[in-house]
Amino acid sequence: MPVEDALASILAAATPITETETVPLLQALGRVLAADQLSAVDVPPCDNSAMDGYAIRYSDLAAGGELAISQRIPAGHMGRPLLAGTAARIFTGAAVPDNADTVVMQENTESVGDGIKIIAAIKAGQNIRPKGQDIHCGSVVIAKGKRLQPQDIGLLASIGATRVEVFRPLKVAVLSTGDELVEPGTPLAEGQIYNSNRYTLSALLAAMGYEVIDGGIVADDFELTCQQLQALADKVDIIISSGGVSVGEEDHVKAAVESLGELGLWKLNIKPGKPLAFGSVNGTPFFGLPGNPSSVFVTFALLARPYLLRYQGQTEVAPVITKAKAGFDWGKAGTRQEYLRAKVQGDEVILYPNQSSGVLASASWANALVVLPPNTTVAAGDDVQLILLADLLG
Repeated sequence: MPVEDALASILAAATPITETETVPLLQALGRVLAADQLSAVDVPPCDNSAMDGYAIRYSDLAAGGELAISQRIPAGHMGRPLLAGTAARIFTGAAVPDNADTVVMQENTESVGDGIKIIAAIKAGQNIRPKGQDIHCGSVVIAKGKRLQPQDIGLLASIGATRVEVFRPLKVAVLSTGDELVEPGTPLAEGQIYNSNRYTLSALLAAMGYEVIDGGIVADDFELTCQQLQALADKVDIIISSGGVSVGEEDHVKAAVESLGELGLWKLNIKPGKPLAFGSVNGTPFFGLPGNPSSVFVTFALLARPYLLRYQGQTEVAPVITKAKAGFDWGKAGTRQEYLRAKVQGDEVILYPNQSSGVLASASWANALVVLPPNTTVAAGDDVQLILLADLLG
C-alpha cells in the first residue's frame, strides 16, 4: 500500500476522544484545545504609540512653527485630551490621548525651548497602533483542535485567559518484542542487544505529552504475546509495539492481533519500515511497528504520530513537505518510497552515509527526511522533497 493511502486509511479510523479537563494556562503547553477561545477584550485595548516620541494633531502641522509640550504620557497612564497647537511627550505602548492622531518619533524632532520642532516629513496617522489591531473583542483567537505552542500560550494570556479546556492526554502502552532484547544496565549475553526502541518510542510519546505505560519485553511466543496484548488493551487508549510483525517464524505479533481483534493494514510501500501493522486488540487501537530502530523512528513519525494527534483531537496532523537542493547523488531507483535520513546545511541537503534501517545513529544525526518516490534517481543540484524533523516532531 502506498504511504499516502495508508495514512489516509489510518486517519479515517481515528475517532477523537471527547473527555476534557480544564488546566491553568501555564500548564497547557502541548495540549489540544477542546473549545474555541474567544476574546473578551480588544488587543490592544486602545490606540497606543508604536514609538517613543510626540503625539500631535496632524492638522497643527499646517500652521508650521513649533509645538509646545503640554503633557507627558508614560506607558500604563492615560493622558488628557490634547490641546490644539501642542504635543504630548509619549512613550512606546502608552495610550494616545484624545484629539491626537499622529505620533512623531523623537528622532524626527529637535527641542526648541519648552517645545519641539518637527524636522522630517510626517504622514497622518503614523506610528499609532489602533485599538483591536491584533485581536477584536468577540473574535476566535485560537480554534478548537489546535495543539498549543509557546506563542499560543502568550496569545491567550494577551486576552486575559487564565485557564483553558483541553482534551485529556492519551495513555499509550509501549510493548517490545524479541528474545534478543535486554534492558540497558543488564550485561549483554551473546546474541543479545539493548532495547533502544522502548526508549525511542517512550521519549517520542512523552514529548507529545502522553502518559506512557511500559508494556515490557515479550518473548517470541504466540501465547505470551496474546496474553500481554490482552492485558494492555484493558489499561490504555492505544498499544504501540515494535518488532514481530514481519513474516518470520518467530514473528507472532501480527497473528496475535488477528486472533484478538482485527488487522486493518499490513505491509507498506515504504523504506525503511515495510512490515507495519495497524488494527485493534479487543477494540483498542494497535500499531505494530517494525523492529529495526530507524524503521521505528520513521514509521512512528510518519504514520503513528499523525494518528495519535488526530485521536487526541488535533485538526492539522499531516507532515509538511518542503524542498531543497540535493547535495548528494542517488543513482539507484528503488521500488518503494524511501525516507532518507538527511541534514539541511545552508542551501542544500546531505545524506547520512549509511541508510540501513538498523542504524539509529542516522536518525540522531538527521534534522530532516528526504522523501524519494519510487523509481526516482537524484543528481546533486536537483530539487528534492523533504520533511524537517522540527516540523514532523514539534
